Amino acid sequence: MADLIIIAYPDLATAEAARAKLMQLQKEYLVELGDAVVAERQADGSVKLHQLINTTAAGAAGGALWGTLIGMLFLNPLLGAAAGAAGGALSGYLTDVGIDDKFLKEAGEALTPGQAALCVLVRKVTADKVVPEMAHFGGTVLRTNLTSEQETKLREALRAG
Repeated sequence: MADLIIIAYPDLATAEAARAKLMQLQKEYLVELGDAVVAERQADGSVKLHQLINTTAAGAAGGALWGTLIGMLFLNPLLGAAAGAAGGALSGYLTDVGIDDKFLKEAGEALTPGQAALCVLVRKVTADKVVPEMAHFGGTVLRTNLTSEQETKLREALRAG
């Protein structure tokens, strides 16, 4: 089972730095992430999501490749690439991986303008090594699906950091 953790930070730079640290810890095999999204509350009150993976771009690239290959069969690879890229971009735009975007925007409503939150879906974690590393960034726990004991330990570590 994956754990959902949403931590609020005073600004976008701190949330992005915390996400970068998590990505580094993932390369060290200390944590396995399902998703890591930064939700930013903008000055006008809207919530902007900074996704880890741009599914629209990935879909367009994959669609262009397949479109070119199919276009070669019909002796028009450029038209095939264009049609494939358009179709791939559309399917990528409509695809949502990881944490539900609607849920993230609702969670971002709890932030004040200028604040940002790191929203993480954790599959596996070596908590005794990851939590102290992440505590340096501080932050406030907004939501989790951790047990009460685990959430209390996380809150205390962030407060001490």
